[in-house]
Amino acid sequence: MLQEYETTSVSCLKGDSAKRTGPGRYTTKDGAVLTVRTTHGRDRATLRMDGSVGHQELRRVAELPAACTRPAPQGPVAAFDVFWQSFEENYPFFAAKGIDWHAVRDRYRPKVHADTTREELFTLFSEMVDPLEDAHVGVGYGDRFFGRVRSGTVMPTPELDARVKKFVLARDLKGAEHVRDFADGRITYADLPGGQGYLRISGFSGYAGDGAPYRAELAELDRALGTVFTEERTRRLKGLVIDLRINGGGSDALGIHLAGRLTDTGYVAYSKRARNDPADPTRHTRPQPVRVTPADAPRYTGPVAVLTGGSTVSAGETFTQALIDRPGSTVRVGQHTQGVFSDTLPRRLPFGGMGTWLPNEEFLTRSGTTFDGPGIPPHLTEPVFTEEEFEKNRDSAFDRALKFLASES
Repeated sequence: MLQEYETTSVSCLKGDSAKRTGPGRYTTKDGAVLTVRTTHGRDRATLRMDGSVGHQELRRVAELPAACTRPAPQGPVAAFDVFWQSFEENYPFFAAKGIDWHAVRDRYRPKVHADTTREELFTLFSEMVDPLEDAHVGVGYGDRFFGRVRSGTVMPTPELDARVKKFVLARDLKGAEHVRDFADGRITYADLPGGQGYLRISGFSGYAGDGAPYRAELAELDRALGTVFTEERTRRLKGLVIDLRINGGGSDALGIHLAGRLTDTGYVAYSKRARNDPADPTRHTRPQPVRVTPADAPRYTGPVAVLTGGSTVSAGETFTQALIDRPGSTVRVGQHTQGVFSDTLPRRLPFGGMGTWLPNEEFLTRSGTTFDGPGIPPHLTEPVFTEEEFEKNRDSAFDRALKFLASES
């Protein structure tokens, strides 16, 4: 059995547990597969979750911290303290977002007392994190949930995805050939009349049904890529449009896998690091480089136009970042992406089944910068699925992408 403990300087709560299902492999109750490998003897190890591009480094301790051996304080006041401290010790972006988290505590903690209700505390927590405008921050209990996106952007909901897909099929893919859906409708491919290809990806998850393990998702992606990137097609394409404008994220590893079909030369996609000092938000783990390796299958290496916007979120953004240093001609068209890259760190709160989640990582470019907050900018700015675009039957970003590809062929 593998048992997680969620700790802060004021708390220790039991987290997820996983049963051993093979040598060094553990499976959680929701199907996540974890792999533990010892390094440098028995006192060091790494932990990797299937579908993640990075790993956690583990260090053996002599015994559990004292706070983990006794019952944790419960109630609204204890929940407030764990909530605030979890962000204080893990959230990397307060300075970048201009948020004084200590002032937030001073304003809100006096409002919490022993008879504060769960709904009142939920409302208070929501108000505390709302100014972060961080789509990887959330608060919830039961069926109650609070989260938000960056101002001026829209969450990539299933309803928006369906509306956009219908619009694209009717306008952009009119006259296209070999239009086909894959991965439970999350991936669409078409051959365009001008000789270019069009690949629409609305997420990097949900390919094999709810709760499917990573290996099943990867198998569905490979089935799609095997059909799309044939020897014949990769030779004749005059360009490729990759449409990520409505992409709700998922597995970063699936994006890296796809990037391997778009290069003949290996390269570093990005490096990943986590905040690791509760008292100092400027200290991080050693960056872990994440490489794109050319696939052992037909690859397309010609010009690519990547369509992005504010509804390009999380793994949609890490895939976009993975193409920045792709050898060959790659251009981004549309609007800034959402600006959230990190895996989310879930945290239980000791009151009424409440919980929160937050980012604690950064995805670094070759120069050591990140796009957290404002998102990845386009090279060519165009409106993306505005009401005016819908009303006038325009898709300016798609049309601009085709012009770019025509100039490159």
